[in-house]
Amino acid sequence: MKEALKTNWKFFAIASLTLGLAPFTPPHIWGKLQWIMGGAEGMQAMDWFDFLMHGAPWFLLIISGVLNLLDRKPKTA
Repeated sequence: MKEALKTNWKFFAIASLTLGLAPFTPPHIWGKLQWIMGGAEGMQAMDWFDFLMHGAPWFLLIISGVLNLLDRKPKTA
């Protein structure tokens, strides 16, 4: 599982730029984040599901990036 997360970073990047930002003006995920940071008043189950669907590619991309950075081998001279 860890190896799959590390090697699929390109797929996660493409998913983040398509599903993660759709609709593009303004990015949907940004509106949901602002709503949540504002207290999430009035958010219903569908809104939370929508946030999870648009946020999942970003979450996976961040996890993949962190795993790749932590697994770097130091160069020896």
